[in-house]
This record gives sequence, structure tokens and C-alpha cells, in this order.
Amino acid sequence: MIALWMAVFFTVAALGAWLVMFPAARDGVWADADRLRARMRAVVARWQSRAGARAADGSCALGAVTARVGRSLRRHRWLLAGIVPVLIVPPLLILQARQQVVLDGFDDHAVVAADDHVIALLRGERLAPPPDLPPAVFVAAEAEWRRTTAAISTVVAPAAIASADRRWERIDPDFRQRVLAIFRVMREQHGYEMVLVEGYRSPGRQAALARQGGSVTRAGAGQSCHQYGVAVDAALYRDGRLHWDMGDAWTRRGYALYGELAVQAGLEWGGSWRNLKDYVHLEMKARCRHARRAAGH
Repeated sequence: MIALWMAVFFTVAALGAWLVMFPAARDGVWADADRLRARMRAVVARWQSRAGARAADGSCALGAVTARVGRSLRRHRWLLAGIVPVLIVPPLLILQARQQVVLDGFDDHAVVAADDHVIALLRGERLAPPPDLPPAVFVAAEAEWRRTTAAISTVVAPAAIASADRRWERIDPDFRQRVLAIFRVMREQHGYEMVLVEGYRSPGRQAALARQGGSVTRAGAGQSCHQYGVAVDAALYRDGRLHWDMGDAWTRRGYALYGELAVQAGLEWGGSWRNLKDYVHLEMKARCRHARRAAGH
């Protein structure tokens, strides 16, 4: 089906290129089209009295247009033969080699083995959230973020995490189970401990973060998936500290794996975004879009 639509699209594109590159042919086609439209309008006006003449006129006009287009295509067939491959080959190459986010030090073969575990967890038991970490962990992480974020461009920590809401019960139940399944596979299959940094976010907090600029968030109040309980920020946790320096190989591999598992769980990973990379972020995009629309945003 995709190949069929691509063939239709590029056939139309080739005809469009021909019309653009050859003004005389274009003018002729437009003139024929104008004559055809004029005849059709006349036919409609005389519909009851001249039904037979209408059919004949329409057929003749259409035949003239078809013949003119056919002659032009034959006359410029070698040029079209060169244009069509130029239009078709690049998209086919893109479809053949779909672009993926690849980070150094990440073994994508490890993800394949974990896929079945994520699916099994989503189909099986109801997972319980892990125990909360002491608030001091997040206070220290925010202090470290303030010291290092300006000097180290590879730090991907979210802002103002000490005051963030980490109550699992405020997160959408289905989304919560998906996130917890990812956490368990990260821990049991790959040795990475994940920690919820922020779940629900109030409109007031979202507006305050937006005022800090586009490097923090580009979503205003009511525009973030956090407001609807279908987005979380999570961090890698080791040796009593949160880790989010993408310059470190262990951290970089962990977030890449986190993103791949998120895709397997049907979630969107912020690390795959084109502009503002948000490696700690996961969301349910479709449900968020529906919730925003229902709220008028």
C-alpha cells in the first residue's frame, strides 16, 4: 500500500515538474483545461435538451487534452526518465534505512532481549511503585545541577526537581504501569536503577518553568503532558546520586536503553525529539493530545 501511494505521488510530482519546466506545454494544457471547463458548463446548462451533445463534447475535449499530454510526454520522455528516478530513489532509501537515535556505547542487541520482558510485564501483574527516595537526594541533585549545568553542556537534568511532584497516584494508571515495567526491566535485565523525578505538574508550575526560557521547556500552562498525568521525568540512580551527564558512557548507554524500552512500551521518548532533547522524559503522546484537546489547549 505504501509503495502504491508513493508511485501515485511521484507520478503526480513528475507531471508537475514537466508542467513547471515547459511553459509552452503548461499553457497548452491550461488552455485545453479551460476549454473543457467552458464546455462542461455549457453542457450542464443544456443538460435536458442536449444530453447526447454534452457527452460528445466532453469526450472530444478530454481526448484532445489526453492526446496533447501524450505527445508532450513522448517528446520529453528522456528528460522525464531522468527526473523520475531523482524523485523516487531518495525516499526509497529513507524507507530502507529508517533513521534511529544511536548513541555511542549503546548495544541495541540488548534491547531485543528485553522486549519480551516489557510486553510480559504489561500483560501480567500489576506493578507497585518503588519506595520513595529521601528528599535530600533531590535537593542535592538540584544543587549539583545549578553548579554544573552552565559549565557542562552534556548535563540533561530537568530544572527545579527538589519541589517536583513525585506521587505515583497522580499519574495515569495505564501510563504508570508502562513506566514501572520499564523501570523493572532496566533494573533486572540491565542493572540500571531508575528513579521518578517528576510526574504530575500543575499549570502554575508549568508556567513558572516556561518563564525560565526555551532551554527548560517550550510548553506553557496547559500545554505539557505532565499536567494530564501522562508524562514523567526519570533519572538513573547509582551510589546515592542521580546521574544525567551524557558525557559519561555508563549514563549515555542507560538513557539510550531507557528510550528504546519506552518505544517498546508504546511511549514517546524525549531523547528522540529533533530540537530540544529531553532524555529523561517519557509521555503517552496520543492520550496527551486527546486530553489537551478536551481541555481546550
